[in-house]
Amino acid sequence: MDGFSIVVAPVRRGAERALDVLFPPRCLKCGDSVTRTGALCAGCWSGITFIAPPYCAVCGLPFDYDAGPEAACGPCSAATPPFDRARAVFVYNDDSRDLVLTFKHADRTQAAPAFAEWLARAGDGLLAEADLIAPVPLHRRRLFARRYNQSGLLARHLARHGPGLFAPELLVRRKATPPQGRMNAAARRRNVRGAFAIRDAAAVEGRRVLLIDDVYTTGATVAECTRVLVRAGAKAVDVLTLARVVRAGEPF
Repeated sequence: MDGFSIVVAPVRRGAERALDVLFPPRCLKCGDSVTRTGALCAGCWSGITFIAPPYCAVCGLPFDYDAGPEAACGPCSAATPPFDRARAVFVYNDDSRDLVLTFKHADRTQAAPAFAEWLARAGDGLLAEADLIAPVPLHRRRLFARRYNQSGLLARHLARHGPGLFAPELLVRRKATPPQGRMNAAARRRNVRGAFAIRDAAAVEGRRVLLIDDVYTTGATVAECTRVLVRAGAKAVDVLTLARVVRAGEPF
């Protein structure tokens, strides 16, 4: 360790402790007191369904039993997605919904560093192999209204945990697509068809891209982004999201 690091590390720790005194850490979900910034209280932590193996080797869908490290779910076996692998931190359900929505719509952007740590653990293999870390983009009108891209924040903080370069403008959303909340899988695929483009094909050619989004619902959005990246010459695309929808009748 160099002399600068020896001096800076204690100063940083001291500054963090001082901030904790002035602004006591609060649970990311309920706001109760916690021991450190970026944490969940015990009650909220126990309510979140974190995703861990066994799961589909392709899309990361949780399995009820271990079918082996290369096992794929039924949908992925029937029609392989365009991306190589997808992983998520936790299941999107009644217990986790507020955690995602307040980050996405209510300016709870201070959660991004903690979420990035969770993403780094959930996607450690993907992160280690990524050349570029790119967010799913918002259309400029929605970005203007929201003032930030939640996927961009996740990608920026995640890039600090791996060797890949943060590429915030690798993709552009050229169509202002309607919100997809009430759409089924087929409607979602139609909705995002042709919605994305590459800003600079030379930047992606031969690179492995890690695509970041907040929620994996049907996979339509990340699949369309992947097709655009692969057509531009990407070697491979992996997907990492904060949450994942698991529907009734699916495993888990």
